[in-house]
Amino acid sequence: MFWHKCEVHLCMQSEQFQLHAQIEDRHWWFVARRRIMRQLVHKVAPPSAIAMHEYRKRLLVVDIGCGTGANLAALADEYRCVGVDTSAEAIDLAHRRFPGITCICGSAPHDIAQWLRQAAVVLMTDVLEHVADDRGLLASIVEACSPGTQILLTVPADMRLWSPHDEAFGHYRRYDVEKLSAVWAGLPVKARLISHFNTRLYPLVRAVRSVSRWRGRTSGAANTDFSLPMRPINSVLEACFAGEGRRLLRAVDTGSGPYRRGVSLIAILQREMETKPSLNPRVGIVTPGGISDENQADLAASVISTPAVL
Repeated sequence: MFWHKCEVHLCMQSEQFQLHAQIEDRHWWFVARRRIMRQLVHKVAPPSAIAMHEYRKRLLVVDIGCGTGANLAALADEYRCVGVDTSAEAIDLAHRRFPGITCICGSAPHDIAQWLRQAAVVLMTDVLEHVADDRGLLASIVEACSPGTQILLTVPADMRLWSPHDEAFGHYRRYDVEKLSAVWAGLPVKARLISHFNTRLYPLVRAVRSVSRWRGRTSGAANTDFSLPMRPINSVLEACFAGEGRRLLRAVDTGSGPYRRGVSLIAILQREMETKPSLNPRVGIVTPGGISDENQADLAASVISTPAVL
């Protein structure tokens, strides 16, 4: 087994975790994204009706970079749920808000290897953009998962949306389809879905980000663009974003009509059986995953603390 040590940029601030804990149960972006995520998890790993009454037989969902726990809470009525985050503060908030969910302060894959081997679904929502070596991190997670595991990824899209919001969250990049696909190229996975989303509200978000760049600062609280709109506006925005879920469901495995533009990208990868790697005799590199032998002894690809971000 080959593990890759990733450089990690620990950038999240206490006030950003506190903000997320305060608004993510109501803010349109968090709520709509969770609705879409739940629909897709149901699609690729349907919960068993029999297991509903026997917790230990439920399918396992692992959330890497779980933050304050709201994504797992949205699935906990039908799945066993385990989250991991490197922020002790985020994990403490998750425990206080959702005491029935297992959340661990640690790094992935090392500290959750036993759960990754059992997982039906692994969530990595807005994680990769925080990591200098995004490919190395994903490769280590894929290596730790069993064949058949579904890995659901989301990342921010379109560098034209880069603004002080990204800088405050410590992003290294925003992605396009080509750049995101390259992160798993050569790994033992099959892409079941890759699409933009948060498409309908793209013009609005782009306008807000343009103003933020012009002003040189964010428009919301805690150095972010997050603020809670009035309830009627919040409801309209939530319905608009969440309505994209139907099209994304149709695109799984078919490639039928994915969104070509959006504020974010979403992908679902299925872990496949790994073919026997061939060694490059020049430097001893394992070619399918692109992970070098020299990193075999490095047993911890750390995951940063990553509250969800637009």
